[in-house]
Amino acid sequence: MPTLPSDSSSSPNDADLVVRGHRVLTPEGERRASIHIRKGIIAKVSSFDDIPKGWPVYEAANAVDSAESAVMPGIVDTHVHINDPGRTEWEGFWTATQAAAAGGVTTLIEMPLNSIPATTTAAAYREKLAATPERLWVDVGFWGGVVPGNERELGTLWDAGVFGFKCFFVPSGVPEFAHVAESDVRAVLPELASMGAPLLAHAELPGPIEAALQHLEPGPPPQKYASWLASRPSESEDQAISLLLRLSRDSHAHVHIVHLSSSNSIAMLSSAKSAATNVTVETCPHYLTFTSEEIPAGATEFKCAPPIRERENREKLWAALGDGTIDLIASDHSPCPPEMKLREEGDFLRAWGGIASLQVSLPVVWTEARSRGYALTHIVKWMCESPARLAGLQKRKGAIAVGCDADLVIFNPDAKIRVEPERLHDRHKLTPYAGRELAGVVEATFVRGQKVFERGQFAAAPTGRVLRRGQP
Repeated sequence: MPTLPSDSSSSPNDADLVVRGHRVLTPEGERRASIHIRKGIIAKVSSFDDIPKGWPVYEAANAVDSAESAVMPGIVDTHVHINDPGRTEWEGFWTATQAAAAGGVTTLIEMPLNSIPATTTAAAYREKLAATPERLWVDVGFWGGVVPGNERELGTLWDAGVFGFKCFFVPSGVPEFAHVAESDVRAVLPELASMGAPLLAHAELPGPIEAALQHLEPGPPPQKYASWLASRPSESEDQAISLLLRLSRDSHAHVHIVHLSSSNSIAMLSSAKSAATNVTVETCPHYLTFTSEEIPAGATEFKCAPPIRERENREKLWAALGDGTIDLIASDHSPCPPEMKLREEGDFLRAWGGIASLQVSLPVVWTEARSRGYALTHIVKWMCESPARLAGLQKRKGAIAVGCDADLVIFNPDAKIRVEPERLHDRHKLTPYAGRELAGVVEATFVRGQKVFERGQFAAAPTGRVLRRGQP
């Protein structure tokens, strides 16, 4: 891929960078176009042959060819666990954002737990911000957290710039982020509604899980994936989602269901949307790729909560994406030190639950989507436009449009790549995608017009920024 001009001092024209291609994914669809960038912002999207007057004719037409590579908006991943500060031995800003850049992800919104302290107070948020300088390869924003007793912190966190709030109805796995009861959520939703802040909910209720665990003894051994699946029944998810829909209707608050895995909930979510309930829904690459039937005994790298379910369930999730019931796809990148996965013991019930996928989420989703007849325009909707809208960033991120940040990915949708753990840039390399052949290769990533990654190489220094709600 030829090097595109990037030195504004060498150009007498308004644009200091032009990226053009035969397959540019704009809000109007895929077309031949040139993207004119000035000071990191998209100034114009015009015809393929529109090159600034006075510039020499260069071979940019070959940089993104319709037969090979596409120019997409940068992926916006609104569900990542970076764990920094406090648990940087799990993951950190430097490694997570490098992995993001290598995977075509230009914007991350980090979840408020797994770091120490959790982002549940304004003071903790300040500690989070203090850990970011010179360590961000892409732009990063933050969700706040709702936990029992922090109601008075929510307005301060919102004013400080978080993009919304996350809660758990079941234990989160870390002591710093306690789970809530229905009464806690009812207490805070009116305030969130008045602020316009979304509540992101881990939708599992403890009752069905506790009942399922009682029936596990003397059930199948913990090395069998069936043991983990039986311990987190779909009823837990379905009941939690039913509760959240009632709470949303009562309060008129925006509720967002994170990492939907149970297809049993799709019908009620569709009905709620038809009735104008303020609800949005995400699912994750692993629920769209793997099936419970194929997970080997002891392969704890597949463990997550809610769990990966059956093949039929997976196909129903894809159908719900296609008809708009599910709004978006986010990675739920949740790494940990490999020893916490208990891979040698293979104990699904005791291993840490979380899947590392940040760098490969785009080709993973594209591989599965293409096999079902979907196009790159669908990927842009699910992984760029809709996540940006969830975070209130739709005027800045997620689209190749005038006024948006020039966050671009040059993506070859027809090239093949095999996931080799040693080539992943997140801190730990244990992933269920290891060895899997995927369609689609990220050739280059631009953040606000600056090339941060190209063909395995990073820029000289990170230039990502902290994003705050309401920031110009």
